[in-house]
Amino acid sequence: MELIQSFSVDHTRIVPGIFTSRVDYLGDHTVTTYDIRLKRPNREPVIDVGAMHSLEHIIATFLRNDPEWKDEVIYWGPMGCLTGFYLILKGSRTSRELYDVILKTFTAAEHAEEVPGATPVNCGHYLMHNLEMAKWYAREFADYLRANADNSLIFEYPATERLVTEDGRHFFDS
Repeated sequence: MELIQSFSVDHTRIVPGIFTSRVDYLGDHTVTTYDIRLKRPNREPVIDVGAMHSLEHIIATFLRNDPEWKDEVIYWGPMGCLTGFYLILKGSRTSRELYDVILKTFTAAEHAEEVPGATPVNCGHYLMHNLEMAKWYAREFADYLRANADNSLIFEYPATERLVTEDGRHFFDS
């Protein structure tokens, strides 16, 4: 089976940031998946499950109500590894073009007073929320983005480097 694109990223070198994960062309439409990475994979603790769930609710609601972005958002949801989120948008923008909206979104989440839809009627696990920790993670990421706005590493996936032998063969470890 062919390795999917998101598993081809060198997770030992990725830093928190905003990355273009993939661009899909669906007939006349372009859809882009972005990796909004809050934590360094395999090097720092993942996001608390309750906080991740709360951030999912808060940010999905915020983006789908933002006048500039609501018609562009297809999906906002957590990564299974709990190190970040996927954002799927109509069209194709560079990661850097999303900087302002992602900073605005996490700044808003940092000041959230409630978790939207955290009721038994609206949520599949309404008791699994942690608003205070969600706000802490939102503040941490917003501060990180501000401090690294000019750092190109937060917008570009690290390239996987492969050893090439003298006769041109590529070495792939297992």
